[in-house]
Amino acid sequence: MFEAAELGRKVTREEFDAIAPTLRTELLELQRRLREADFPVIIIFGGVDGAGKNETANLLNEWLDPRWTVTRAYAGPSEDEAERPPFWRYWRDLPPKGKIGMFLSSWYHGPLMERVHDHISVADMDERLIRINRFEKSLADDGALIVKFWMHLSEKAQKKRLKKLEDDPLTAWQVTDLDWKHWKMYDRFVGAAERLIMQTSKGHALWHIVEGADARYRTSVVLNLLKEAINSHLQRREAMTKVAAELKKPNNQKPALPDVLAKQPSILSSLDMTQALDGDEYNRQLQEQRGRLSALHRKAKDKGISTVLVFEGWDAAGKGGTIRRLTNALNARDYQVIPIAAPTEEERAQHYLWRFWRHLSRAGRVTIFDRSWYGRVLVERVEGFCSDEAWQRAYGEINDFEEQIVEAGHVLCKFWLHITPEEQLARFEQRSEIEYKQWKLTDEDWRNREKWGAYETAVNAMVEQTSTHIAPWTLVEANTKTFARVKVLRTVCDALEAGIKKRK
Repeated sequence: MFEAAELGRKVTREEFDAIAPTLRTELLELQRRLREADFPVIIIFGGVDGAGKNETANLLNEWLDPRWTVTRAYAGPSEDEAERPPFWRYWRDLPPKGKIGMFLSSWYHGPLMERVHDHISVADMDERLIRINRFEKSLADDGALIVKFWMHLSEKAQKKRLKKLEDDPLTAWQVTDLDWKHWKMYDRFVGAAERLIMQTSKGHALWHIVEGADARYRTSVVLNLLKEAINSHLQRREAMTKVAAELKKPNNQKPALPDVLAKQPSILSSLDMTQALDGDEYNRQLQEQRGRLSALHRKAKDKGISTVLVFEGWDAAGKGGTIRRLTNALNARDYQVIPIAAPTEEERAQHYLWRFWRHLSRAGRVTIFDRSWYGRVLVERVEGFCSDEAWQRAYGEINDFEEQIVEAGHVLCKFWLHITPEEQLARFEQRSEIEYKQWKLTDEDWRNREKWGAYETAVNAMVEQTSTHIAPWTLVEANTKTFARVKVLRTVCDALEAGIKKRK
């Protein structure tokens, strides 16, 4: 694989100086166009120590407008980062649409070096690379351009490069004992790197292997490849935008599905909506489960176990009241309620999961989402705020996201609070008559009632596609608020109890 990158190719100073001004101008023009585009550019630099990764990133930062570029490099995770899923720090640092992000020692560094040092098996490395492929595919499907450069040096060239840096007082600091240790493990490093590249060079995120011995040759190859990639992606996205605009014209509208499809037997229709608790029994069980939750959360906090609670449900199903009964059992310092509304301008410039990743808490805290990432397969699907392709692929993206949450040791509970259309109407009418509840009732609530069938179809599909073994849905019969509150509290307590037992 690396033989073609060991040919000793060079570019003279005169040759580079002749192409540099034009190349720089073209890149700046592409960056200007990119600012108006609907995608980010993600550049990943990997490769052999001393092959010019840092120098190339530095040159790009020098040539490009720094207001529209970000550069991120990673060491081992900090205490803050280690308390969250491993990909949290990468999601946090993703560039928004219209910007270029450069990543050094990125999500590839860990699995590569752990394999080189024999800390993980080949099978373990492959598992880690599968997750990387999913991550990059999710970003690419959302429109991101991902360009990956592997800077290569032969074993002889790497030694020469390290010696040259070490002998210069101005650059000697760049060479460490670890660099020489890695040089002695060159064959293991190259073997692991070949596997990494073969497993992760995909159509949506190809690796470009670049010979790194000659700085001017390396630079000219990277810059030309980057220029071509951005230009091609801009053209593709512009063409896709035109096609999408054509499809939205009235004469191209897809026929609506017949209403009968929404009336078929469903998961929700099988729920027993008559379940209830009388006042005395409710008060007894509520206090019992609150006390249990308080004690269990303190144990979970001591063990560094975080809790993520997701609340979805019909308008007026009682999500807010249930959340308040739950948080009353917790210390205000230990939880955060995240109410999810339409995305802000900042959030729209990112992948739809970005705003949820960044809210994941440190160890021992409770994060409560009042509506969540399931908006992609519910309101965005029904209201046409995203394409059919986008909400259909979201099931897999969501399952992968939740798998990472659980694998990081978090307790995850997902609740759908279900009420009948008749009960919803009664609650709407009640809200309209109570002064301090009138603000809750909006024109949108009434419009959503008209699409009950479409939403019910979407909810059933959501449960079928995303109720997994590690992250099952709890369907809550919420026609009676008291019954729903106790069921939610009991479910959270049971999940915490199980999570604590796993840590013993």
